Amino acid sequence: MSIEQTTLQQDTGVEVVQDYSLDRVPREERKASWLSITNITFGIATAIFYFQMGSVMALQFGAPNALISAGYAIIVAGILGTVIVYLSAKTGMNVNLLSRGGGFGYIGASLTSLIYASNFIMYCAFEGLILISAVHHFLPSFPKWVLILVFGLIVIPLNWFGIKQLDKLQKWSLPIFIFFLITAIVISFIKPAIYTGPVFSYMPEGVQLGGTALLLCIGMHNGIMGLTALLASDYARFLRPKDIKVGSLAIGFIPQIFCYGVMGGLGIWFGVRYLESDPGVYIVLLLGIGGALFTMLTQLRINVTNIYSSSLSLSNFFENIFRFTPGRRFWVVVSALTAIVLMLGGIVDHLATVMTFQGVFLFSWASILVTDALVIKKWLKIGPNYYVATQDYLYKWNPVGVVSLLISSILGTVAALGYMGVFLQSTAAFFAAVLAAILTVIIAILTKGAYYLVQEPPHIVEEDKLKR
Repeated sequence: MSIEQTTLQQDTGVEVVQDYSLDRVPREERKASWLSITNITFGIATAIFYFQMGSVMALQFGAPNALISAGYAIIVAGILGTVIVYLSAKTGMNVNLLSRGGGFGYIGASLTSLIYASNFIMYCAFEGLILISAVHHFLPSFPKWVLILVFGLIVIPLNWFGIKQLDKLQKWSLPIFIFFLITAIVISFIKPAIYTGPVFSYMPEGVQLGGTALLLCIGMHNGIMGLTALLASDYARFLRPKDIKVGSLAIGFIPQIFCYGVMGGLGIWFGVRYLESDPGVYIVLLLGIGGALFTMLTQLRINVTNIYSSSLSLSNFFENIFRFTPGRRFWVVVSALTAIVLMLGGIVDHLATVMTFQGVFLFSWASILVTDALVIKKWLKIGPNYYVATQDYLYKWNPVGVVSLLISSILGTVAALGYMGVFLQSTAAFFAAVLAAILTVIIAILTKGAYYLVQEPPHIVEEDKLKR
């Protein structure tokens, strides 16, 4: 029996696949080791997108500012990620289900699920276009729309059998990724550089250490940190109980160190040496056709996880709102086709706008979940010290999470658009997250936890409760 799929034999003799997209993973099905889950999340951490972030920051705002900002991202996203992974592993729920009993209610949580799914689909389109660009460099005779269809559809069979298949894909492709990465690093020492000065002290003309340049780097990291902190929950819910403590720390921090520190740092290295911010250009410059293969590998690794997470979120949303439950595989197809449409429509032209809103929303959502767990449930002892996903026991809306998210997202977006000054414009997502945490506490105290449960469920497993 796989760690995600159990087979139930109905009277008709037809096998029904249970993928746990709509309810917690039973304790007896939480069989994955922390190494296995960390391996899957490395598919996210090895995305070339982090190369690009490091390169862009270094060339526009200076390598030292990019490095300081990377350290900030590792610490903040690592802390948020560790807490969320712990909650997910403890309860067997991903963030969509945790949100139901974590301050949003089951309809309120559905709205977060829809926006969460759209984030993954858009990132799938962004990452896919990097892949298309690299392959098109070597196969210019193929129209880009053909490549978009081919590489957009290939993620469907790669996602068909869920987390077990993802684990195998990431495990067997990781050594190939490491080989290409080391080769690119070695060649970068041999191939003559355009910029020959000290790479990690590079500063563009007129840019200083700290100040606005550093804030702009932090703002770019804020645009993605909420996502990297939240998404591990889709896999951590399968973590075996004995691995929860070490697994929470490992899964929460190791991917953050790799994506912001290692991949971001290498992006600085490659970008500054060749004065080029596009990894699709400098990786091909270093590895030739191997660069196209390397890009293909990394983008497929990240996009199968993007599609997996979006399929879970869409399952959650349509089950809650419309009682429509065709299964996760149906939403895999929908997610992939939507990403293809976005690629064909040129979504990459709106990257900055999309990342601004995503950063504000996701950072605020992560902040609310963590505040609800650590402050509301554990410290203030308001509401239940466990999580419920079944609608029969939940209110449709819980103002603790819903109102906090709406207000913080709206004000955070206003700040990001520059209406609250330069400082808050650059730190809009962090500002929104802090505001969301404060509002969560205030509203929970005012409502006295009245909107968490309609009634208590008859059976709660003691091990799934949060210690107070």
